[in-house]
Amino acid sequence: MTSPTANKAPRGFHPDPFQYHEKIELEIDTLTNMGLGLGRYENWVVMVAYALPGERIRARVFRNDRNFSQADLVEVLRPSPDRIDPICPVFGQCGGCQYQHLNYESQLKWKARQVKELLWHMARIDAEVNPPIASPRTFGYRSKLTPHFPKPKKDNKVTIGFLRAGSRHSYVEIEKCPLVSEAMNQKLLELKDEVRKKQLAKPFKKGATLLIREHLDGISADPKSIIREKVGNLVFSFPAGEFFQNNPHILDIFADYVASKASEGGVRFLVDAYCGSGLFCLTSASRFEKAVGIEVSEQSVQYAIQNAEANSIGNASFVVGDAASIFEQVDFPGEESAVIIDPPRKGSNEAFLKQMTDFSPRRIVYVSCNPATQMRDLKLLLQAGYAVRDTQPFDLFPQTKHLECVIMLEKA
Repeated sequence: MTSPTANKAPRGFHPDPFQYHEKIELEIDTLTNMGLGLGRYENWVVMVAYALPGERIRARVFRNDRNFSQADLVEVLRPSPDRIDPICPVFGQCGGCQYQHLNYESQLKWKARQVKELLWHMARIDAEVNPPIASPRTFGYRSKLTPHFPKPKKDNKVTIGFLRAGSRHSYVEIEKCPLVSEAMNQKLLELKDEVRKKQLAKPFKKGATLLIREHLDGISADPKSIIREKVGNLVFSFPAGEFFQNNPHILDIFADYVASKASEGGVRFLVDAYCGSGLFCLTSASRFEKAVGIEVSEQSVQYAIQNAEANSIGNASFVVGDAASIFEQVDFPGEESAVIIDPPRKGSNEAFLKQMTDFSPRRIVYVSCNPATQMRDLKLLLQAGYAVRDTQPFDLFPQTKHLECVIMLEKA
């Protein structure tokens, strides 16, 4: 589980408080939201990947930052009772998973704790966090896989897989990923054979990202192919390469929860401000008099309109939003409305949040795949007079540090 670091200190290494590759023993106290074990060596914080709370370990330092050091796990001297054997042969090398060595019940416990700690440390909110909703599948749950290969080196060997843990440039060869189905893994082998045959015929001049997407009608490898996904009683069509939640096994529960929180308290109207191809807007529309989805991507709006028509949903409309005036296209009052936002990992920006609070909806349901940026944005919503009423994590990504968090806010 150690990273491939050389014995010679890299340029810019600061040898304080530890020398490069100095070995230390310490107790691990907690897990960070990045999935790293955190302990203290004589009151100095040390972060160690793949170390678990309650363990005593031997670690090897490879970086000293201003307030903490980073180290590789060398040996577990006293294992946690929650430690299990990972099933993937490249766990600890591939950067895709962080928690295969931690039993699933404990994964959920620590993810809930991390959300609560982020709420306090980033937004000074001391709120209860509901127990995470578990994924019905803890392996074989992903419907989308994007293996990469970098630009081939002089020997023209192509490594097809995922970024090595702790690296931005080195890749790990992947033969089989336990997070996807057997059918997707078979497609991975086929694509790898195709890439290598093409490489022999005409060497690649640059790297590329492949796509494997399982859907209602099979498996697609063409990002432009139109695929279908079922959520509840609705069927959504969209290009295979576009964003759509990629754990379909929990999606019915997830979408229903968002809809129920948005519609509490008798609000009449719904705004889905990052609507994509219409997931939350359409799964929520039956609970409202009128729903409108807004999206900056014209292509996504076209598919959202088609999905509303295909599912015979007449009270939902969709518009292409101008980022500078996104709520000017909404023709119903904020005090009778709920807003759902599901921004990308970087979160929302201050200009959008200002527009939304100026619209002054009665309720905001903030869905995020990155609780850290979600908590950052919450500070602005609190300043605008909103209060957190409910915090519900969903484990869409078992075996990884990632989760989705749904936070419902109301006018205080």
